[in-house]
Amino acid sequence: MSQQRFERFIEHVEAEYEHTLEQGSEQELFVASYLNGHFDLKVAEALNAQDYSLDNLNQAMQSSLDAAFAEKELEDRDAQQVAERWQRLTQFDN
Repeated sequence: MSQQRFERFIEHVEAEYEHTLEQGSEQELFVASYLNGHFDLKVAEALNAQDYSLDNLNQAMQSSLDAAFAEKELEDRDAQQVAERWQRLTQFDN
């Protein structure tokens, strides 16, 4: 996985977040902000490790979200929306 593709994916996720900040509903903003917190942490860890694998980032995100959901950090509906948003974001194709 190239660093360039990894960076494009980060830009894609950040652009989607910015779009939600500008035009999203209150619920969409909540979901996007929650997901963005996990995303920022996992991206920072990946960059520090110089690991530019989108598969590894996705696995790290899934693990982080699964742990949060198991701890009941969110209501079931909110957790489902966070998971769905992450799945949509990972359909990135350059």
